[in-house]
Amino acid sequence: MSNQDFAPILIILGISAAFLYMHFTGASTKAQLWLAALLVVTGLGVLAPSLGLEPPAWWTQTAPVPRIQLGLDLRGGTHLLMQVKLQDAVRNALSRTAEDLKRELASNKVGVKTITLEPAGALLVQLSDSRQGAAFSDLMRGGFPDLEVSRPGSAAPPGSYQLRFTAPAVRQVERNAMDQALETIRNRIDQLGVRETTVAREGTSEILVQLPGIQDPERAKELIGKTAVLEFKLVDDNHNLADALRNGPPPGDEILYGPPGPGGRASYLVEAPVLMTGDAVTDARVRPGGRLEGPYVSVDLDRRGADVFDAVTSQNVGRRLAIVLDHTVYSAPVIKERIPGGRVQITGSFSVDEAHDLAIVLRSGALPAPVTIIEERTVGPSLGRDSIRRGEISFVVGALVVLIFMAVYYDRAGIVADLGLALNILLLLCVMAAMQATLTLPGIAGIVLTLGMSVDANVLVNERMREEVRNGKSPREAVRLGYERAWSAIRDSNISTFVAGLILFQFGTGPVKGFAVTLCVGVLTGLFSCLAVTRAWYDHQIANRRLSALSV
Repeated sequence: MSNQDFAPILIILGISAAFLYMHFTGASTKAQLWLAALLVVTGLGVLAPSLGLEPPAWWTQTAPVPRIQLGLDLRGGTHLLMQVKLQDAVRNALSRTAEDLKRELASNKVGVKTITLEPAGALLVQLSDSRQGAAFSDLMRGGFPDLEVSRPGSAAPPGSYQLRFTAPAVRQVERNAMDQALETIRNRIDQLGVRETTVAREGTSEILVQLPGIQDPERAKELIGKTAVLEFKLVDDNHNLADALRNGPPPGDEILYGPPGPGGRASYLVEAPVLMTGDAVTDARVRPGGRLEGPYVSVDLDRRGADVFDAVTSQNVGRRLAIVLDHTVYSAPVIKERIPGGRVQITGSFSVDEAHDLAIVLRSGALPAPVTIIEERTVGPSLGRDSIRRGEISFVVGALVVLIFMAVYYDRAGIVADLGLALNILLLLCVMAAMQATLTLPGIAGIVLTLGMSVDANVLVNERMREEVRNGKSPREAVRLGYERAWSAIRDSNISTFVAGLILFQFGTGPVKGFAVTLCVGVLTGLFSCLAVTRAWYDHQIANRRLSALSV
């Protein structure tokens, strides 16, 4: 949230802090009640947009309009649990390390015959001259401390070495992969335009994604899970594609395919070395095409990428450059001239949505490893509306029963307690709106539990005051002793509940966290409204001699 978005919660906290300061310093009880009234008016103003009361246009242009957001179970939408293939992330990191190793070996004049990535997740290095083993070992210790070097076995030729990441390096790569995957998925969802989403880590390799109200879950799943590895490779026009399809590609080449189309998928024989990757992309935008072609994606490169692309195009004029995304060749234009400036066009038979999605994944970056959907649930809008209706009914009925019971059983003291309960619920919802929190069914359960705890606090106070009145105490003494002697029990129960809420928030999943947030906020607002505000009302009545008898 921006600094402006914090204004409502800061105003609420400021008024509450001023009230507490006056309450504990013994300031005018009338001033305290005026602050409580100001808090009620502020709370209603903050809560109004969440209740469907839109503020005037001049207000929305100058001040934030916070709302309580509805969760997936109330609004409907898509729930996805995705698993990041961390083993592939380690393999990808090891592959990138192989490129760095090649450059270091060349600069230190250590001859290398081959460097291959084994399926088991290790680099197999074959030196050109086994007598350079000592120089190779020194280079590895000094420049690659994250790699452990071993001999592959007695059957391997002399000068062969096997390289693996150390255990701490593997854990670091996995942590980085999860962090990057979280950020990439969050960026893609944000650019898709879906609001009030949940993107959170679950366990060591899973990511929870909740998309409330989304209308096209299949498109969202495809967009979120796309690896988006962008590569630029040269097309090999020196060998026959048909022979490669029949007998396999020649050494140093590979066969890639274009996207599915009406005539099938086009085949390309490309050189395996990657000239440039999508790490150099700084921006990607959809541009309209001409009459005979659809929209295309214009890609801007950073300075390093622009220099590399300039060199590639200047050295390969007349050749075709394959633009490869996730091992699919989207276009392979002929390089007609040197292309400076760092701007690339990706053309193809794109629809507007396909071009838009391609631009999103290029802007938000590539996932560090493939992700798979291991759990999917869809909540329809009708089920969400039914949940809201049932939740509202249960809350209203329960609240009315409690309020009527308190008023009947404790007479005027019960009415004062009811006002405290109403203020508690108002402040709780107001704080949630100011925080732009997401309300879920477990969150509604937390509100109901908060109401119950507030009732419990008022019952303790009223029973203590009733006991003191029976013992012949004056109204002033009955109020003082009632609040003081009930405080220890109220304090212990609320502290234990608040700590439990913090633990649930720290270790729970999305729905449990929603319950924990409302529970913790409700504990604080309950103590404030049902103890401090009601006590201020009694003190004001006593100070003005309006409470000659205490009706409990």
